[in-house]
Amino acid sequence: MEDKIILLVEDNADDEKLTLRALKKNNIRNEVVVARNGAEALDYLFGTGNYAGRNLNVMPQVVLLDLKLPKVSGLDVLRRLRSNDLTKLLPVVILTSSDEERDRINGYGLGANSYIRKPVDFNDFAEAVRQLGVYWLVLNEPAPTGRV
Repeated sequence: MEDKIILLVEDNADDEKLTLRALKKNNIRNEVVVARNGAEALDYLFGTGNYAGRNLNVMPQVVLLDLKLPKVSGLDVLRRLRSNDLTKLLPVVILTSSDEERDRINGYGLGANSYIRKPVDFNDFAEAVRQLGVYWLVLNEPAPTGRV
């Protein structure tokens, strides 16, 4: 599991720490790249901005995407990912505090692979992260390539 990268797109410092703590608690030792806004996530995924020259053959195993982000919203990030051959098959899990039906409909409509509302209780959150890790990093067979 350790060679598989997780891209965490999260602007809330407390939620970032909570997610990283939950990963550590569940012995998920993968490299976690943190993007703190939607523009930074897109720069990482497409090798632009601060990530210019990044090896685009190395993509995250899964993107954990918050919806309420500065600069570029989570839904707009998802829209861009799904419209590009390099990233259209990349697994994206919306991990958000939003319980809005509209957000779930839009997320799935834009091609999210999963939608998880962040539990308030840390133990519940840690269990949700454990299950995410087991599924997306161990059980799931990713597409052979982002190019179709």
